[in-house]
Amino acid sequence: MKIHEYQAREIFARYGLPVVAGDVAETPQEARTIAERLGRAVVVKAQVHVGGRGKAGGIRLANTPEEAEQIAGQILSMELKGIPVRRLLVAEAVDIAREFYVGVVMDRAARRVALMASAEGGVEIETVAREKPEAIVRSAADPFVGLRDYQARALAFGMGLEGSQAFSFVPIAKTLYRVFIENDATLAEINPLVLTRAGEWRALDSKMLLDDSALPRHPDWEALRDPDAEEPAEVQAREHGLSYVKLDGEIGCMVNGAGLAMATMDTIKLYGGAPANFLDIGGGARSDRVTAALRIILSDPNVKAGLLNIFGGITRCDEVARGIVAALEEVQPDVPMVARLVGTNEQEARQILAQARMLTAESMAEAARLVVEVSQEGR
Repeated sequence: MKIHEYQAREIFARYGLPVVAGDVAETPQEARTIAERLGRAVVVKAQVHVGGRGKAGGIRLANTPEEAEQIAGQILSMELKGIPVRRLLVAEAVDIAREFYVGVVMDRAARRVALMASAEGGVEIETVAREKPEAIVRSAADPFVGLRDYQARALAFGMGLEGSQAFSFVPIAKTLYRVFIENDATLAEINPLVLTRAGEWRALDSKMLLDDSALPRHPDWEALRDPDAEEPAEVQAREHGLSYVKLDGEIGCMVNGAGLAMATMDTIKLYGGAPANFLDIGGGARSDRVTAALRIILSDPNVKAGLLNIFGGITRCDEVARGIVAALEEVQPDVPMVARLVGTNEQEARQILAQARMLTAESMAEAARLVVEVSQEGR
C-alpha cells in the first residue's frame, strides 16, 4: 500500500526524524498562506504516486508567497502520468551541502530487514544500483536485537562521513529502522537526506510502503488511501476480498490459491501467452466471488481470453462448476473462457461446464495451451 510523501513525512515527524517544516495545500491560496507562515523560499511538490515528479514539473522552487501561489496553481492543473494532482506539499527550502540516501527494505533473500545507504542521494536508488552499485552500502538488522549502533556507524563510514557527522547519522538510521518495524512497512526511505551548510541533517523527501497484510492491526490506514492513485479494479477486488494485481497481458486469470495462481501465470508464459492479471479468489469458489472476479477480469479491455484454474479441495468441483455457470450467465463474457477444475467430482464438473459451452481441460498445461490459442485466433 502506497502512501503520499506528506503522509510519510507526518509519520517520520512523530518519531523525531528531521523533516523540513511545511504543510499540505489543496488550493493556490493555501500554498501562499503556508509560504507566508514559513517566511522563506519554499518547494512546492505535487503529491501523486508516481516517480520523476521533478522532471515532469511537479516539484518547483518558489522564492516568494506570490510565486508559491502561482506555481501551486500551475501544478494543481497538471496530470502526472495520467494522475491528477489534487494536493501539494509546501515545504521550506534548505541550503544543501551534501545529499545522501538511506532506506530500510525487506531483503527476502537474506530473510532480514536491511538498511541501504549511499552518498548518491537525490537519485533513484535503482539507477544508483544499476550504474554505480559500489556506491551503495548495506547492513542487515538482527531480527531479535534490531539495528545496532556499530552497524549504523558502518553505514555512515561507508558513505564517507567522518567524526561528528558520522555519529549524528546513527540516531537517524536507527529511528528509520524503528519506523519501518513499528509501522509494518515494506519500505521506508529518505531520499535525499541532506546535510545543510550549517551542518544539520534534513529529510527532504519521505517515502513509505505499508504491508497490506497488516491492515487488521492498523485500521487507521484506510484513511491514508488515495482512490485516484489506485486501479479501479484493485479497489473493487479489495471490496470483495479478492487478491488482484493488474498486469500487461491479454489472458485473464482466475485461480484459487496464490501458489496455483503463480504456477498458472508461469505456464501461460511457457506457451507463449501473457497473463493480464494475478487474481486469487481464495480457497472456496462461491458464485458471488466468481461473479465479482469475472467482472474484474473482463473490465480490462486488453483481455482476449480467460482461464479459470480451480482446485476443488475445500469445495467439490461440481459445486464450483455450478457457481461458474451462474456467474457466466450473469456476466455474459464476450471473450472465450477456458476452465480447468481438478479435485472431488471433477468429471461431473467438466460435464456441467461443457453443457454451458465452456472450453475445458484436464491438465494445467493443456488449459494454458488452449487459452493461448483462443486468445490469438482474432489476431
